[in-house]
Amino acid sequence: MHVHDGLIPPEITNDRLSRAIVEVAATPGVHEILEIGSSSGAGSTEAWVLGALRNPVCPRVHCIEVSTVRHAALAERWQDHPFVHTYNVSSVPLESFPTPDDVTAFYRGVRSKLRRTPLDVVLGWLQADLAYVSEHGLSGDGIGQIMAQHGLAGFDAVLIDGSEFTGTAELDVVYGAGFILLDDTRTFKNWENTRRLEADPAYRLVRKNRWTRNGFAVFERLDRARLGSTGGSLH
Repeated sequence: MHVHDGLIPPEITNDRLSRAIVEVAATPGVHEILEIGSSSGAGSTEAWVLGALRNPVCPRVHCIEVSTVRHAALAERWQDHPFVHTYNVSSVPLESFPTPDDVTAFYRGVRSKLRRTPLDVVLGWLQADLAYVSEHGLSGDGIGQIMAQHGLAGFDAVLIDGSEFTGTAELDVVYGAGFILLDDTRTFKNWENTRRLEADPAYRLVRKNRWTRNGFAVFERLDRARLGSTGGSLH
């Protein structure tokens, strides 16, 4: 997704990924959840809330949405759920975005679904994202700010589904989370992240589907249970 103001229909809803989100949120040992790319809160956010309500500890759900219009709708939608916290911030600062050359090299070198869109359009998305974050004064370490605000060393579960161009930088910040969920695994957003986690023996792939929209994957850190979970796992 690239940034523009305006409400858009929910994407992660009534599908395999939304069901996986519910299961992860309901898993014992999950206390702090980060959702990157909440939109107006009617898609994946709803799944996180549904799962959280099934979890005896009712985890906090931290929702990042950079669009001011969509964030306003998100905050209003979940204002009566005090465990849902919303943030109108950029997940990572502008300097963490890729350069046009980075995106061009990926586009030309990787047979991803991004090639279904002309390169000049993709580069236009990048410029629009950079301009939006800059013009609205939203550049900053949003994820780090949330962690500092709540005294968190990390998160128990993270969904990376924000800008098309920030997934790699976001994973760098949240690496080590008990569950990491990636949407758009067949585009620039999470292409490299998927391969990084698949190659890491500390994580196991518990769910993957290439054909739900642009693909998704769910990874679980193998020592998650030993690090403080009360048991339970996604199968």
